[in-house]
Amino acid sequence: MRLRLDLAYDGTGFSGWAAQPGLRTVQGELEKGLARICRQEPSALRVVVAGRTDAGVHASGQVVHLDLEDAVWESMPGRSDRAPELAILDRLAGVLPSDIVVREARAVPPEFDARFSALSRTYRYRISDSVASRSPMRRDVVPHRRALDADAMHEAAQTLLGEHDFLSFCKPREGATTIRTLRAVRWERVDADPRLADAGLVVATVEADAFCHHMVRSIVGASVAVGEGRGRQGGKADAAWMAALVATPRRDAAGTAPMFAPGGLTLEHVGYPADDQLAARAEEARATRGETWVRPEPAPRA
Repeated sequence: MRLRLDLAYDGTGFSGWAAQPGLRTVQGELEKGLARICRQEPSALRVVVAGRTDAGVHASGQVVHLDLEDAVWESMPGRSDRAPELAILDRLAGVLPSDIVVREARAVPPEFDARFSALSRTYRYRISDSVASRSPMRRDVVPHRRALDADAMHEAAQTLLGEHDFLSFCKPREGATTIRTLRAVRWERVDADPRLADAGLVVATVEADAFCHHMVRSIVGASVAVGEGRGRQGGKADAAWMAALVATPRRDAAGTAPMFAPGGLTLEHVGYPADDQLAARAEEARATRGETWVRPEPAPRA
């Protein structure tokens, strides 16, 4: 049977999501915990993740899937009368470290693929640009010394919406496309009302079909340059500068967006279609990731 797990983690103490020899990773700890409660070798319980996160990046809505033998799933309650979905949560809570929490577990159709069936990913980035809004208990907020113009950041980021080659905002992986569709990006300064979770912070909400490596952190870095009103080597950073970065995709000192720190970034939500559309969506996503995309020629000037 195929199992979906929804989880959250504090990324501060991890060397990213993906398992790496000799390093503490979210995948490594999760698979080790699953192996213990299923009484199998970790290599037999590989999970597929919706979106790999970098070292220091957090998640409140990460999704994975894995395949289990029916007998293993049915044995989860032991001698109790709990449903397997509840029993596995209790068992995982007993073996996982405190900075990982599996919040939900459920059986899903075999066509469900945590990565390729996803329709969208939503991230939030939180910045504190004043001492008054900082808290030693918030590890998902990055402090910033200079005051930021959230309205200017929002306006500039709108130039990135739509389908583009985001090479200037990505660290490309060999054989992988850097074409993505950015569906929404919003910068806002949250009201200082202390009853609000993000009171006093400058917060970005970014949604796309998928993200390439370092894409969100680079969008944040370019936005912060706009919020400060200055770019690299003292040049002006504004909406036109942001638009030029995506209009001419490249990787060099002048054409690459600056990248911001990982600690303020959180994967908040992954969206999926209805069950009867899972297989078609996965097939479409695999084809899109492998296709060659050619930038259309600009329309001639009138």
